[in-house]
Amino acid sequence: MNIAEKIYGKIEKHAVKICFVLAVVLAALVTSAASQRADAAEQTALQMHLAQEVLRFHVLANSDSEEDQELKLQVRDAVLGYMEENMPEEESADAAKDWVREHIDGIEDVSRSVIAQEGADYPVSAAVTTCWFPDKSYGDVTFPAGNYEALRIEIGEAKGHNWWCVLYPGLCFMDTVNAVVPDEGKEQLKNVLTEEEYSRITADTDFKISWFFWKK
Repeated sequence: MNIAEKIYGKIEKHAVKICFVLAVVLAALVTSAASQRADAAEQTALQMHLAQEVLRFHVLANSDSEEDQELKLQVRDAVLGYMEENMPEEESADAAKDWVREHIDGIEDVSRSVIAQEGADYPVSAAVTTCWFPDKSYGDVTFPAGNYEALRIEIGEAKGHNWWCVLYPGLCFMDTVNAVVPDEGKEQLKNVLTEEEYSRITADTDFKISWFFWKK
C-alpha cells in the first residue's frame, strides 16, 4: 500500500466518524424539537382547558403614583369583601361569571365609594372580559400564559401597575409574606382538571411572585 492509499484510508475513517457524530447530533436535535413541539401543544391544551374552568380578577390603577397604587389595593379589598359577603358558593366558573355579570353595578358602586372616600373622582368601569395574562404563580400553583376571562376593573386612565388573582376557584390571598393559597381553592381546581393537568401546574413550581404584583 502506497502513501497515498494510507492517507486516503485515514481520511475515509475520519469521515465515517464525523458522519456518525453528525448523525447522532442531528437525531438529538430532531428529537428535542419534536419534544418541544409536543410540550408546547400540551401547554396550549392545558391553558385552554384551564381558561374554561377559572375566573380571574384584574384591577388596573389610574397611574403608578403611590396614592393611585394604594387606592387600587383599597378597591381590590372592598370588591373582594363585597363578593365574599354576597356571592354564593358557586359550583362552576360559568356560574361565578354569571353572578359577577349580574352584580357588575354593585361592584362598580363599591369601587366608586372607596374612591370617593379617599377624595378622588376617578371614573370606574368593571366588566367580565377576556384578557391576556402572562405566566403567573399563585403560591405553589402556576398558570400558563394565555387568554382568560376576568373581572376587570379599570380605575381612571388605568395606566398604572395592575393587580390580579383568581376569583374562581378561590385562589386570591392577601398574605403577601407567606403567599399561602387556600386549600379549598386548590381542591376545587383539582376537581376540574385531570390528574396530569393538575400535576403540570403544581410540579416544579419555582416560588416566585413578581414584586410588582404586590407593588403599591
